[in-house]
Amino acid sequence: MKSKTRWIVLLLLLLLSFQARTDEGTTAGVYFERAGLKLISGVANVATGWMELPKNISLWQRRTDNEPVGVTEGVLRGFVHTASRMASGALDLATFWLPTFPTPNPPFIWEDFSRESEYYAFRTD
Repeated sequence: MKSKTRWIVLLLLLLLSFQARTDEGTTAGVYFERAGLKLISGVANVATGWMELPKNISLWQRRTDNEPVGVTEGVLRGFVHTASRMASGALDLATFWLPTFPTPNPPFIWEDFSRESEYYAFRTD
Protein backbone atom coordinates (compact mmCIF):
# COMPACT_ATOMS: atom_id res chain seq x y z
CA MET A 1 0.00 0.00 0.00
CA LYS A 2 2.79 2.41 0.89
CA SER A 3 4.57 1.62 -2.35
CA LYS A 4 1.44 2.36 -4.35
CA THR A 5 0.96 5.70 -2.59
CA ARG A 6 4.58 6.66 -3.28
CA TRP A 7 4.17 5.93 -6.98
CA ILE A 8 1.01 8.02 -7.17
CA VAL A 9 2.70 10.92 -5.38
CA LEU A 10 5.74 10.69 -7.66
CA LEU A 11 3.55 10.59 -10.74
CA LEU A 12 1.60 13.65 -9.60
CA LEU A 13 4.81 15.55 -8.84
CA LEU A 14 6.17 14.68 -12.25
CA LEU A 15 3.02 15.91 -14.00
CA LEU A 16 2.92 19.12 -11.96
CA SER A 17 6.57 19.87 -12.71
CA PHE A 18 5.83 19.83 -16.46
CA GLN A 19 2.98 22.28 -15.88
CA ALA A 20 5.25 24.62 -13.90
CA ARG A 21 7.82 24.55 -16.70
CA THR A 22 5.18 25.48 -19.28
CA ASP A 23 3.92 28.42 -17.20
CA GLU A 24 7.49 29.64 -16.74
CA GLY A 25 8.05 29.74 -20.50
CA THR A 26 4.82 31.65 -21.07
CA THR A 27 5.70 34.15 -18.36
CA ALA A 28 9.14 34.75 -19.85
CA GLY A 29 7.59 35.45 -23.26
CA VAL A 30 5.12 37.95 -21.80
CA TYR A 31 7.90 39.59 -19.78
CA PHE A 32 10.15 40.20 -22.78
CA GLU A 33 7.22 41.38 -24.92
CA ARG A 34 6.10 43.96 -22.35
CA ALA A 35 9.63 45.07 -21.47
CA GLY A 36 10.42 45.55 -25.16
CA LEU A 37 7.23 47.52 -25.74
CA LYS A 38 8.02 49.79 -22.78
CA LEU A 39 11.57 50.36 -23.99
CA ILE A 40 10.49 51.24 -27.53
CA SER A 41 7.56 53.40 -26.43
CA GLY A 42 9.77 55.19 -23.90
CA VAL A 43 12.29 56.16 -26.57
CA ALA A 44 9.51 57.12 -29.00
CA ASN A 45 7.63 59.23 -26.46
CA VAL A 46 10.73 61.14 -25.38
CA ALA A 47 11.54 61.83 -29.04
CA THR A 48 8.01 62.61 -30.28
CA GLY A 49 6.40 64.15 -27.20
CA TRP A 50 6.45 67.57 -28.87
CA MET A 51 3.76 66.32 -31.28
CA GLU A 52 1.22 66.68 -28.46
CA LEU A 53 1.23 70.46 -29.05
CA PRO A 54 -0.19 70.46 -32.61
CA LYS A 55 -2.41 67.49 -31.74
CA ASN A 56 -4.05 69.37 -28.86
CA ILE A 57 -4.42 72.59 -30.84
CA SER A 58 -6.28 70.62 -33.51
CA LEU A 59 -8.42 68.78 -30.94
CA TRP A 60 -9.43 71.91 -29.07
CA GLN A 61 -10.15 73.91 -32.21
CA ARG A 62 -12.70 71.25 -33.19
CA ARG A 63 -14.36 71.34 -29.76
CA THR A 64 -15.26 75.04 -29.79
CA ASP A 65 -16.72 77.51 -32.26
CA ASN A 66 -14.55 80.35 -30.96
CA GLU A 67 -11.20 79.89 -32.72
CA PRO A 68 -8.99 82.06 -30.42
CA VAL A 69 -10.32 80.19 -27.38
CA GLY A 70 -9.70 76.83 -29.08
CA VAL A 71 -6.14 77.76 -30.04
CA THR A 72 -5.37 79.13 -26.57
CA GLU A 73 -6.83 76.08 -24.85
CA GLY A 74 -5.00 73.80 -27.29
CA VAL A 75 -1.66 75.50 -26.70
CA LEU A 76 -2.02 75.35 -22.93
CA ARG A 77 -3.15 71.73 -22.88
CA GLY A 78 -0.58 70.91 -25.55
CA PHE A 79 2.26 72.11 -23.33
CA VAL A 80 0.92 70.05 -20.42
CA HIS A 81 0.53 66.93 -22.57
CA THR A 82 3.95 67.47 -24.18
CA ALA A 83 5.60 67.56 -20.76
CA SER A 84 3.50 64.60 -19.58
CA ARG A 85 4.27 62.42 -22.61
CA MET A 86 8.00 63.19 -22.49
CA ALA A 87 8.17 62.59 -18.72
CA SER A 88 6.19 59.35 -18.98
CA GLY A 89 8.47 58.29 -21.83
CA ALA A 90 11.49 58.92 -19.62
CA LEU A 91 9.81 56.97 -16.81
CA ASP A 92 9.04 54.05 -19.14
CA LEU A 93 12.61 54.15 -20.42
CA ALA A 94 14.00 54.06 -16.87
CA THR A 95 11.65 51.27 -15.74
CA PHE A 96 11.40 49.17 -18.91
CA TRP A 97 12.55 46.10 -16.98
CA LEU A 98 9.27 46.09 -15.00
CA PRO A 99 6.73 44.01 -16.96
CA THR A 100 3.96 46.63 -17.02
CA PHE A 101 2.35 48.39 -19.95
CA PRO A 102 3.58 51.81 -21.12
CA THR A 103 2.32 54.77 -19.06
CA PRO A 104 0.57 56.84 -21.78
CA ASN A 105 -2.58 55.69 -23.52
CA PRO A 106 -2.29 55.42 -26.52
CA PRO A 107 1.32 54.20 -26.10
CA PHE A 108 2.50 56.07 -29.21
CA ILE A 109 1.26 59.51 -30.22
CA TRP A 110 0.56 58.50 -33.81
CA GLU A 111 -1.76 55.60 -32.86
CA ASP A 112 -4.85 57.74 -32.23
CA PHE A 113 -4.32 61.37 -33.17
CA SER A 114 -8.00 62.25 -32.71
CA ARG A 115 -8.18 61.38 -28.99
CA GLU A 116 -6.75 63.19 -26.00
CA SER A 117 -3.93 61.28 -24.30
CA GLU A 118 -4.32 59.72 -20.87
CA TYR A 119 -1.60 58.61 -18.47
CA TYR A 120 -1.75 55.59 -16.16
CA ALA A 121 1.04 54.60 -13.79
CA PHE A 122 2.28 51.00 -13.84
CA ARG A 123 -0.80 49.20 -15.17
CA THR A 124 -0.55 45.45 -15.67
CA ASP A 125 -3.82 44.69 -17.45
